[in-house]
Amino acid sequence: MSAEVNIAKKTPLGQRLIDNGLISEVQLNIALNESNSKGIYLGQALEDLGILSQDIITKFLADESGSEVIDLSKYVIDADVLKLIPYELAKRYQILPLDRNGNTLKAAVADTLDIIAVDALELKTGLSVDVVTAPKDQILEAIEQHYGQQESFSQIIKDILAKSADELDENSANLFPIIRLVDLIIYKAIKMRSTDIHFEPDAKVIRVRYRIDGVMRQVVLIPKKLLSAVTARLKIMGSLDITETRVPMDGRIGFKVGTRNVDLRMSTLPTSNGETIVLRVLDKEKVSLDLKSLCFSSRDSEILQDILKSPNGLILVTGPTGSGKTSTLYAALGIASTLEKSILTLEDPIEYDLPVIRQTPINPDVGMDFPAGLRAILRQDPDVIMVGEIRDSETADLAVRASLTGHLVLSTLHTNSAAAAISRLVDIGIKPYLISASLRAVIAQRLVRRICEHCKTQTTEEVQSLQSAGFELPGGVEYQFYKGAGCDACGNTGYNGRLGIYEIMNINNGFHNLISNSNDIREIEKYARGKGMKKMIEDGVEKALKGLTTLEEVFKTVDA
Repeated sequence: MSAEVNIAKKTPLGQRLIDNGLISEVQLNIALNESNSKGIYLGQALEDLGILSQDIITKFLADESGSEVIDLSKYVIDADVLKLIPYELAKRYQILPLDRNGNTLKAAVADTLDIIAVDALELKTGLSVDVVTAPKDQILEAIEQHYGQQESFSQIIKDILAKSADELDENSANLFPIIRLVDLIIYKAIKMRSTDIHFEPDAKVIRVRYRIDGVMRQVVLIPKKLLSAVTARLKIMGSLDITETRVPMDGRIGFKVGTRNVDLRMSTLPTSNGETIVLRVLDKEKVSLDLKSLCFSSRDSEILQDILKSPNGLILVTGPTGSGKTSTLYAALGIASTLEKSILTLEDPIEYDLPVIRQTPINPDVGMDFPAGLRAILRQDPDVIMVGEIRDSETADLAVRASLTGHLVLSTLHTNSAAAAISRLVDIGIKPYLISASLRAVIAQRLVRRICEHCKTQTTEEVQSLQSAGFELPGGVEYQFYKGAGCDACGNTGYNGRLGIYEIMNINNGFHNLISNSNDIREIEKYARGKGMKKMIEDGVEKALKGLTTLEEVFKTVDA
């Protein structure tokens, strides 16, 4: 081995960092607490806390052993080299084989002084191991990426079926091939930007489908005889009772992709063919507190930022389930969030952890519903309150009254347009004069699929769609529309990702008399249009003209 790893007893990394003056003992203890509470590696905790970057840690580890630091993104690893080390060994010791030259195997490790990992590798391969250093997050990500490319669902299923039939029950949940199959399904779902993973048993197979960009896509069929083992594996991951199959259950899974944690919200449901399981993917990397990334136009961003400067009032985000309302609320909180403000949220459930913001989950089983939670929050001296959803008259009344007593309140409603939110509040029992006094703005929104940049091409078909919908664009200008032709990057759908289309109704002084005297949606919308409100359909057409989406998507999603 080129690196000097023959140390009898390796000193823990944290102590070595202290000994070399890179961190203090207090900082180490803080980082260890963060590491233990969040289930992340020490190096990741040090970086997350702003104490020490991964680059500095990697350089320190390389300097300790005199090894080379490499960038794994520049390596192409031969499949035969990967076969020298099984996935489970690579994952356990966080070591990645790179290249073989005769009887020497070059491998990347985060800590070249980890003699246990190196010894295990030499014992398994019978080769001399030459270690180089790479950041731990790169190694873990590369292990999943490279081994995932080599392994297919069909090969893993074939390996499982080679077991005897009597092994394929809930007691098989901890067999490595079952673990690998479930892990690979989840890993690929995250890599393909899925929002949901469905395990759906039929008469003869388990159908696995991903929801990508709002559309379901089948990825693999698993033989029905594996149902008990796969279901038990998922329940173990979600800390659920594997023997209970008669009632719906909810759980939560923490899944590591590299060094980052992805939360999966798990739901089971008994059906005639066995339990169906759905995993909602809550990927913190996909959460943005930036309005631009949510595709608000510069004009709408300015309007919203101005509204969020209000010290009090009610701001509502409306739309159907799955229209991105929570993301918009989080982005709004990101704008409102400063160390000078106390911000609390009430959510069902908490989807993402937000810095500097105190988040409270709803738990109806113990009497902690939205009204009870909101009353408790109001005793916590808040400046800004986010209520996940206004579902009933009691929550609505409390939210409105809180907004009238010096608090900025953000929440969501299920309505089809911004104007309809006012009618909805009246329908659930809020007096019009209270609405006019409290409401600052309503944001209505939908999500449409984004054209794939890898296969974007011009089209004339969109112009005909526009004319069919009764839209007239100013003459004398040549308008250009686009669509996706379909490619490997987008799974031949022509779309890759989603973006929001919006209408923002800014409630200014002129609205107050109208709202107090009428809740007619058409009158309210007409007045808002006169004050410059752009409808969702118009925002969608503008984004189609910019080549971001297609008119087909816009017209399919929003009623003209």
